[in-house]
Amino acid sequence: MSTAAVTSPDLHEALDRLLAERWTCRQFLPEPVPRDTIEQMLTLAQRTPSWCNTQPWHVIVTEGAATDRVRAGLLEHLRTSPGQPDFPFPAQYTGAYQERRRECGKQLYTSLGIERGDHEGAARQMLRNFEFFGAPHVAIITTEADLGVYGAIDCGLYLNSFLLAAQSLGLGAAPQAALAGCSGFLREHFGLPDSRRVVVGVSFGHPDTTHPANGFRTSRADTDSAVTWHSA
Repeated sequence: MSTAAVTSPDLHEALDRLLAERWTCRQFLPEPVPRDTIEQMLTLAQRTPSWCNTQPWHVIVTEGAATDRVRAGLLEHLRTSPGQPDFPFPAQYTGAYQERRRECGKQLYTSLGIERGDHEGAARQMLRNFEFFGAPHVAIITTEADLGVYGAIDCGLYLNSFLLAAQSLGLGAAPQAALAGCSGFLREHFGLPDSRRVVVGVSFGHPDTTHPANGFRTSRADTDSAVTWHSA
């Protein structure tokens, strides 16, 4: 029996477990993640496939006082500046997409005791995005402007690898489009050239598993709703 035949079920089981258990962490413990653990995560994510092997992602990772500075800067920036992402946010959510979005929001707000119509509570929770949910680290993933949508797609693949790598190492992570909405600030703060486009941010660290914001899991639609077969 070939080695591939022996290991394939194990690999399938490992991937199935990672995908099933991964979740978005919305509250972190303050303790930093050791540098060597972060480097393990980044090494795993670097194996992501990409269009023509361009590997367009570049990742800024903060730790220590650098995380505190960008957190404070973002909150100050939001007081006077509207969001302006490099890649347009969705024009609208309709049908099943709106239903799934509402379900996630309802689960979060219910966990936190934010009642319907509590606009102040919702606004406070929204600002938690820019506080990185208390995480000691944030990663900002960028691509080259000339690579267009395919550079962004490749960064999306990298993001998934990053999230699964974090899960495999026992870390929590929160992918955040909200941070990409402050692309101008991030470009200036980190001294990025104009040719770099901010795709997404990821807050990460050790999860606070006792916090109510981490007490729910989102659902997934079945494959029949996402796949159309043509057999003849």
